[in-house]
Amino acid sequence: MNMQTLKVDLGDRSYPIVVGAGVLRAENLQPYLAGTQIAIITNTLVAPICLSQLEAALAGSNARIDVFELPDGEAEKTLANYIQILDFLVEKRHNRSTTVIALGGGVVGDMAGFAAATYQRGVNFIQIPTTLLAQVDSSVGGKTAVNHRFGKNLIGAFYQPKAVVADINLLQTLPARELRAGLAEVLKYGVIRDEHFFSWIETNAAALLALESEAVTHAVVRSCELKAQVVAADERESGVRAILNYGHTFGHAIEALTDYRSFLHGEAVAMGMVMAADLSLRQGLLPAAAARRVRSAVAALKLPETPPMLDTEAMLMAMGLDKKVIDGRLRLVLCRSIGDAFVTDDVDTALLRETLCAGESLCVG
Repeated sequence: MNMQTLKVDLGDRSYPIVVGAGVLRAENLQPYLAGTQIAIITNTLVAPICLSQLEAALAGSNARIDVFELPDGEAEKTLANYIQILDFLVEKRHNRSTTVIALGGGVVGDMAGFAAATYQRGVNFIQIPTTLLAQVDSSVGGKTAVNHRFGKNLIGAFYQPKAVVADINLLQTLPARELRAGLAEVLKYGVIRDEHFFSWIETNAAALLALESEAVTHAVVRSCELKAQVVAADERESGVRAILNYGHTFGHAIEALTDYRSFLHGEAVAMGMVMAADLSLRQGLLPAAAARRVRSAVAALKLPETPPMLDTEAMLMAMGLDKKVIDGRLRLVLCRSIGDAFVTDDVDTALLRETLCAGESLCVG
C-alpha cells in the first residue's frame, strides 16, 4: 500500500489527509472516531459499491452504525434533504459524541458536513471522498453547504473534518465523465499556483484519463498539498483562499442557469476557467499564448471548453448573486500567468460582456 499523509495545519483544528491505494482501512479511521455511534451519510449510487468496504473497516469499532442514503446528483443538494439528514440523526437518537462519516462525492460531503456542523452545535466528522473531484477539492478545507434556488452553496458553514481518507482504489468505479470532471479541479491548482504542476498535467493527460494509479496518486497528493497550503493561510476565505474559486464564479452561474442538471460541477468549472483566462487576456493581464494553453489543457482532459449559449444579462445576474460579491462589487479570480492567480474587483464590465459572448472565440487573442 503506497500511502502518503498530508496535514492541513489549522492549530487545534489540524487534521490529516491520507492518500493512496487501499487506505480505507481500520487503522486510518479508528483514531478519529468519537463515542459509540456512527452515522454514515452516502447516496444511492455509492452505497452499493463502497458501503460494505467502509463497514468492514469500522467493524472493530464496537460502535452502532446507522446509514442514510441520499438520492444522487447536484440537484439533490437542497435544504429539504439536509433536513432529512437531521431528522434521521434525531430519530436514530444520535448524541453529541456521534461521528458523522461522509461516503461519497462532493454533494454528500458538503451535506453531511453541514449536518455535522449544525447537529447539536457540531459533532465529529470524517470525509471519505469517492470521486476525484471530492478527493482533490471539496473534502479538504471545511466548506460545507447546500444550494439555494438562486445560487450554489449559498447556505452553509465552515466546519473542518477530523480526517480525510482518499482511497485511490475507490476511483476505479467512476464513470469516465465523473473522472474528467474531477480533473478540472486538478488543472485549476496548476493554473492558480503551480506552473510546473500545470506542465506535468499537460504531459500526463492521457495517463490521468486512463486512471493510471501512479499518475492519479500524484495528482491527488499535489492538489491536496496546494489546497492545504492555501487553507492553512486563510481558513475562512478572507484573502488568498479565494483564488481557489478560479473559474467558479462563471461556472456557478452556468450551473444555476441550467438548473444543475446539464453539467457536472467540474465541467462547469472547466468552462469557467477558460472564460476567466479569456477575461484575463482581454484585460491585458495574461499573454495570449498562456490563455490558449489553458484552453488546450481543458480540451486535452476531454472537458468542455466553451459554455452553452446563455443570456448575457442572466449570466451577469447569476454571477452577481455569487458569494464572491462583496458590497455589490463582483470579485473574480484572474491570472497574470499560469501559476499566478489573484482576486480582483477591478473588472471592466464591457470586457466581461465580451467574454460572456465570445463562444468559440474564447482565448483567441
